[in-house]
Amino acid sequence: MALKESNMLDLGTIAPDFLLPDTVSGKNISLQDIQGEQGTLVMFICNHCPYVIHVNDELVRLGNDYRNKGIGFVAISSNDVENYPQDAPDKMKALAEELLYPFPYLYDETQEVAKSYDAACTPDFYLFDKDLILKYRGQLDSSRPKSEIPVTGEDLRNALDALLSGTDISEKQRPSAGCNIKWKKES
Repeated sequence: MALKESNMLDLGTIAPDFLLPDTVSGKNISLQDIQGEQGTLVMFICNHCPYVIHVNDELVRLGNDYRNKGIGFVAISSNDVENYPQDAPDKMKALAEELLYPFPYLYDETQEVAKSYDAACTPDFYLFDKDLILKYRGQLDSSRPKSEIPVTGEDLRNALDALLSGTDISEKQRPSAGCNIKWKKES
């Protein structure tokens, strides 16, 4: 798997809207449905990427630690399931239930939502304030598979804590890194 870094969407960008099916509940969920009173975290992930697998437990901890503090969470998979069937909605549902994701796991079949966020890799993180203005986009932490660095979520947790305390989030942000989003072939 080739390592791909985030495109680093411009800070200050307004969160692009979406309406996507939740693979667990079967309901269509919009950005407004998951928007938190204090902020909103949009994560692009998938089932099979070793970089996501490496941080899945921390994603669950993050959701559990911050959802009761006014942070809305959502995970979105935009991968081409024709060529990557392990990322299909039924398998997304099974994984979300197995790992007890405390957030909806949405399927972006057209890949339009990933494109609107300029998402490039899995995992890719976007933290918006209460007004849906982008304040952080970057890595969860410095850990990578086989790096021997523990997964702590330090970078994203620092951004979440700053957002909640009303302090500025440093604009010096390191891109996330992982597998590239598996784009559909243009026909």
